[in-house]
Formats: sequence, structure tokens, C-alpha cells
Amino acid sequence: MQATVETKERPAPTVIAEPIKFERFQATQEAELQARIIAAKKKLGKKLVILGHHYQQESVYRHADYTGDSLKLSRFAAETDAEYIVFLGVHFMAEVADILSRPEQISILPDLSAGCSMADMANLAKVERSRRELSKILDFDATITPITYINSAADLKAFCGEHGGIVCTSTNATKIIEWGFRQREKVLFFPDQNLGRWSGYKMGIPLEQMPVWDPDLPMGGLTEEQIKNAKILLWKGHCAVHQMFREQNITRFRAEHPDGIVISHPESPFEVCLNSDYVGSTEYILKTVSDAPAGTHWLVGTELNLVNRLAEQMKPQGKVVQFMSHVICECSTMARIDPQHLAWTLENLAEGNVVNRIKVPEHEADLARLTLQRMLDAS
Repeated sequence: MQATVETKERPAPTVIAEPIKFERFQATQEAELQARIIAAKKKLGKKLVILGHHYQQESVYRHADYTGDSLKLSRFAAETDAEYIVFLGVHFMAEVADILSRPEQISILPDLSAGCSMADMANLAKVERSRRELSKILDFDATITPITYINSAADLKAFCGEHGGIVCTSTNATKIIEWGFRQREKVLFFPDQNLGRWSGYKMGIPLEQMPVWDPDLPMGGLTEEQIKNAKILLWKGHCAVHQMFREQNITRFRAEHPDGIVISHPESPFEVCLNSDYVGSTEYILKTVSDAPAGTHWLVGTELNLVNRLAEQMKPQGKVVQFMSHVICECSTMARIDPQHLAWTLENLAEGNVVNRIKVPEHEADLARLTLQRMLDAS
């Protein structure tokens, strides 16, 4: 009897669509880009959610389903059911969205070059080296709570998770530093010295107990006595936008508008915060000005796109909102998320192509998620 061999029909090979090339969008007119963004967003429906930071330019900000500061958007990222989370912000924000969302959800940054100069001022190699140097003088894990501003890379959030630390935002920094002191006697705060200094000052900590740790100098440029006496070690880092504001901007405004009110973001230099009437996060700034009486005149020390948007919104109430600096202070890296990149991203998603996915390595994400959850619980 002749043997027979059973054969099975081979499945058809999977055809992977070729992603739409970005070059096709570069010369497209603004009006057409806006229409294509709206069409692609409609096609994707509930599979898509777009998160927009307040510093984003209006041409893409208008398409955000949810807007807010870093803390508010972190909460949205953790709660959304959308398959795709497109972040109109910078790299660390899209990382947070990936860390806090479910494994099957996909976090996307329309332009991978949209980084944060402040976040780049602290990297894992420098932080690890600083830990080793500090450990020559004291027991790091027994004495210091590391706190990283949310404006930092995922691996620094993971470092904090590994060493009993936590993440903060400009909204909750003081509350988080208080949490840090309940764990250990000192805090290492990175990467923004201005936020750390102002938060510590509000807690009554003397400036001499908040020395600046320069990671590029041996022992941070500090003496052993300074390190032992410190309550908060402030990393030598800052926001390039907020660092542009000056005390003389406020002095000039008060001379011209004696009844004017000054409000600043805590990433601003200490002298600016000290001479402001109000200091707070972007959400705080928006709420404070919005709730103010009609006819008031405000000097606002934060990013230009937010100030311009707020100024337009307040005009019907007779409120004047003035930008603090005489030079343009725009978050140039966030501005890289433009209509061209957003249209390219959404049309690819509508065709089943995922571009510019942000995926944090699993081990790193687990530790970073721990610190973010500590922050959300403490807030």
C-alpha cells in the first residue's frame, strides 16, 4: 500500500503595510494638514486619545482630547482605555504614559527629537556616580531619599524606585519632599534646582542647608561639612525657558503697573519666585488668573505658548495677561511636535502602522512605575 502524506494548506504570508513616509507631509499647507488631522482622528475614533501639555503650540494643542500639566496628564495616561496614546509633549512625558498605561496600550511621540534640556542635565551615569561619592561620607540608602522631578528620563525614575525614592511634579513638590523627609533625614533633588530650592524654602529650610550639587565636580563641589549639614542637595540643573526670567522684569512691571499682580512658575529663579505675588504650577497659574476679578493686570512667568493662550482667553473679562520676559521664551523642543508630525503619525495609525512608539524596558518600567505610584498615592 502506498503511503499517503497529509498536506496542509500554508497560511498566506502576513503583509505588513509600508509606513507612510514623513517627507510627504513636509510641504503640505497648514489648512490641509489641519483637515487631515481631523479626518484621521475621526477614523481612529475611540482607539485614540491625544494628550496635550499646556506649553504646546496652538496648531496641535487644539487637537488634544485632554490638556494639562505633567501631573494631570499622568493621571489621564493611567486611566485611559484607548489603544493609542499620542502625546503632544516631550520624550519623558510619553515615557510616563507608557509606564502608567496597560501593556497592550501603545504610547507615541510624533517627533522623537522632542526632548527636554532640563531632563538631559541629569543622566543615570552622573546620578550613580553621585551616589557612590556621597556613600563615601554617609550611608546613601539609609540617609538620603532621592527625588526626581517628573521632567526626567525613565531610568532616573527607576533609580529612585530602586533606592526608596519618589517622583514629584511642580504641583506637589513640597508635599513629596515632606514625604521624603519622613523616610530619611536628607533629600537629593534632581534635576531642577529652582523647584527644589523654592519648595524647601516654603518648608522653612535655610538656603545654606540646600547647597547645589554639581555632578561634574568631585564630591559635587561641596565640602564634607556642607554635605553633612545639608537637608536638600540640589542638583545643578534648570529649565532653559524659566531661567530667562529676571527680578528686574518684575521691578519694571511694578513701576509701570502699581496695581499689577505677578505670578510665576517654581522653575523660575529663586529671586523671581521671592518677588512674585503667587508661585505655582501651570494648572495653578491658569486657575489663579481665571478666578481673578475682571480688569486685573497680570505678569506671568512661564512658557510663552501658555501665556499667549491665557491672554486671549482673559480678554473678554478685561484682564490683561503680560509675558514676563522681554525675550521669547518658548519650549523649543516641545515645538517640534508640529502639524506635519501629528498628521503623519495619525494617518499612519489609521492605516495600521505604528510610528515613533515609546517603549520603556520592562525592568526599568516596573521600578519607575513604583515611584510614580508612590507620587500618585502621596498626592
